[in-house]
Amino acid sequence: MANFFLDNKDLQFHMNHPLMKKIVELKEKGYADKDAYDYAPVDFEDAQDSYRRVMEIVGEVCGDVIAPNAEGVDHDGPKVVNDHVEYAPGTARNIEALRQAGLFGLTLPRKYEGLNFPLVYFVMANEMVARADAGFENIWGLQDCAETLNEFASEELKAKYLPRVSRGETCAMDLTEPDAGSDLQAVMLKAHWDEAKGTWLLNGVKRFITNGDGHISLVLARSEEGTTDARGLSMFVYDRSHMAVKVRRIENKLGIKGSPTCELVFTNAPAELVGDRKMGLIKYVMSLMNAARLGIGAQSTGLSEAAYREALKYAQERMQFGKPIIEFPAVAEMLSNMKAKLYGSRAMLYETTRFVEIYKDYTHLSHDRKLTPEERAEMKTYTRLADAFTPMLKLMSSEYCNQLAYDAIQVFGGSGYMKDYPIERIYRDARITNIYEGTSQLQVVAAIRHVTTGTYLNQIREYEAQTYAADLGHVHQKLIAMRELYERAVEKVTAAGSNEFIDFHARRMVEMAAHIIIGYLLLRQASEVEEYRVSAQLYVKHGEAQNAAAAEYIAQSSSDDLDLITAVRQAE
Repeated sequence: MANFFLDNKDLQFHMNHPLMKKIVELKEKGYADKDAYDYAPVDFEDAQDSYRRVMEIVGEVCGDVIAPNAEGVDHDGPKVVNDHVEYAPGTARNIEALRQAGLFGLTLPRKYEGLNFPLVYFVMANEMVARADAGFENIWGLQDCAETLNEFASEELKAKYLPRVSRGETCAMDLTEPDAGSDLQAVMLKAHWDEAKGTWLLNGVKRFITNGDGHISLVLARSEEGTTDARGLSMFVYDRSHMAVKVRRIENKLGIKGSPTCELVFTNAPAELVGDRKMGLIKYVMSLMNAARLGIGAQSTGLSEAAYREALKYAQERMQFGKPIIEFPAVAEMLSNMKAKLYGSRAMLYETTRFVEIYKDYTHLSHDRKLTPEERAEMKTYTRLADAFTPMLKLMSSEYCNQLAYDAIQVFGGSGYMKDYPIERIYRDARITNIYEGTSQLQVVAAIRHVTTGTYLNQIREYEAQTYAADLGHVHQKLIAMRELYERAVEKVTAAGSNEFIDFHARRMVEMAAHIIIGYLLLRQASEVEEYRVSAQLYVKHGEAQNAAAAEYIAQSSSDDLDLITAVRQAE
């Protein structure tokens, strides 16, 4: 099989971004570990060499083990045995292969037996695993729960749990309940302090929990009696060894069937408080969700890569009317647009990850020493960018993932609808990406304030001011015109002075900003590497058409549109 890192030049390209040197130096804290650990890097070049070697190992495991197991895992799925999850045989083999390769605890500090890799490389690994099997990526990728422990838990809890993750134990985040899906402030699973036992005990039900029977679970629970809102919620860590949580059932899903999505029953389950009481949703879940949305961005991009490759291979081999179907313009155009969206998703994924990485590294650094005024200002800038780009990434990458899977089926024709080819599994797996960890509609809710406050516009102007290849000047001019159109559209909507009117057009405005941002990211890549030129031009042409349609809709819009929608709702 292929090595999923070595066969992907676009993935390798993102290792060499100018910000990587800053990121590595922040993560390595000036390479302070080199004297204590013989495998710690001594400088940037040494670190990059180490990262590349490990990414090659991830790529090899994905190509040789996880991808070949994917169809069997999809068929077999997990099951409940004696109130607990039993993975499909292929899933168990995947976990063991990654454990043997030392690929757990990728981002955790070396003192907890981790590799201390930057988040960028964990995201890369997630993307490769998702390309091999998106359902399995849910299981392996949930080790990012350990990052929340690393950021907020006491030293005692970190020393207890983090080495276990590095050794290959799995994680879960137990947030949603039957009556608390997206509205997490409605969580009612009860946590009470048992004085006699000297521990917190959890009681209640959780639903739609990915890898719900993981070894180590972060649980959102109501610790303050009599409360009904977010201020009564705290975060706890539960250890499966207590055997106080039963798996009532595993959901029978459309896709990602190897990933057990569980309904859980907690009965006096002992748990330990993470951080401060009452901060569970307000602070810790927000950190978890941002990490999860990066994970879905990686999963979506990996699925897009898989869909594109399957469609390209089939189009090159399938003969009709005496020639391969890729020679028909309609098919060639479809594949070209798929490739442009794939590159665009990946560009947004790693730009967002770099922003998240820098602010998180400064956060960790602030625990060791006082940040300088310049560092605090930089941390504030990257925190704002991370908050703005994370929902945009989740929105765009998951929507493109679904589009690419849909188009790939179309390239296959009737054959794609059959289980003879993996594209039907990829298509089913893709469908969840714009639903879980916050639907596309909720991502727009999170992103719209960055339209109205100018975060996106300011970043667009920063991209606009950069230097690009002279012979791509016409692409740059198109992006400038798109920015001007975006400004006029935003001004029209905000001038109405109605929050409801802003909400009505929110998705149009967020996607307009996204098309410009992705266009600039691809233009930057095209200015450096010839291979990106066609995709950059195609993406900007696509974005130009989408933005023109959105702007025209906004220009013709008025409060009458809201009245029409209200009339429809009332008629229903």
